[in-house]
Amino acid sequence: MTTDRNQKRDLLSFQPLARKQIEAIFAFSRKLKHELKRGIVRPRLPEKALAMVFEKPSLRTRVSFETGMIQLGGSAIFLGPDEIQLGLRESAADGARVLSRWADLIVVRTFSQDTLEEMARCASVPIINGLTDLYHPCQVLADCFTLIEKKRRLEGLKIAFVGDGNNVANSWVEAASRLPFSLVVASPKGYEPDALLVAEAKETGARVQVTADPEEAVKDADVIYTDVWTSMGQEAEAEARRRAFRRYQVNRELVARAKRDAVVMHCLPAHRNEEITHDVIEGPQSIIFDQAENRLHVQKGIMVWALKGMKGLKS
Repeated sequence: MTTDRNQKRDLLSFQPLARKQIEAIFAFSRKLKHELKRGIVRPRLPEKALAMVFEKPSLRTRVSFETGMIQLGGSAIFLGPDEIQLGLRESAADGARVLSRWADLIVVRTFSQDTLEEMARCASVPIINGLTDLYHPCQVLADCFTLIEKKRRLEGLKIAFVGDGNNVANSWVEAASRLPFSLVVASPKGYEPDALLVAEAKETGARVQVTADPEEAVKDADVIYTDVWTSMGQEAEAEARRRAFRRYQVNRELVARAKRDAVVMHCLPAHRNEEITHDVIEGPQSIIFDQAENRLHVQKGIMVWALKGMKGLKS
């Protein structure tokens, strides 16, 4: 865990974050959000440069990080698949070493967690996980922040993740080992979240359960969460996945099995009327676009933490 201001603070997963750090990031992000709503934009990272290395397409991650760094007083440089070609035109290690000479912070959105970790080993500046096939920590941090806004707490909430045990589900499992909520993941056999991560979370005392029954998962749930059934890189499996996940659609009937005041979340992009119905997305229980907005505020907090540590979160 990196806490000293002279140490490099990477965010590759939830691993470096204890509850204390997460709560400090949330408090600072809340402050930034309130300031922005009042038209106050303070340059807390003046003249800092963010390099964004993206091997996967993006709307929310790219725009929220780029906008966030600009609002913090710095600049952002986007490097898409054609510009950098990690592993083809240039190795991940060499790319990280070169970018470290120019940029103060690097966000990486890639397929393999190994690529991300190799860049973190070789970079002399902080690396933030903008998404890999294994984890999506920035998304889940913003989601937890949103739940605190909407539910006033995380303590005691039951979160039901319905669908593919993908990178977002894995990050929810990690979050459950640090924050005081219970998590039930409902996935078809063969599509569960990473078994090792689930076992490690349970060893910490986290209340994590994996089931194949979506109806049982959402019973008495405070939150129903879903994501696409077919993630980037899995397009060849799309039809097989549609068949496997047919029972796992978040629709009005499934939502009705949760608590009456349950909220519905989706990290987007959504395939409407596939993993979630149009009427649920647009319904009164949906907080989907609130969680999308909060990617901006929380990622600003993450960037300040990465570059300035806990001390920077008091500015």
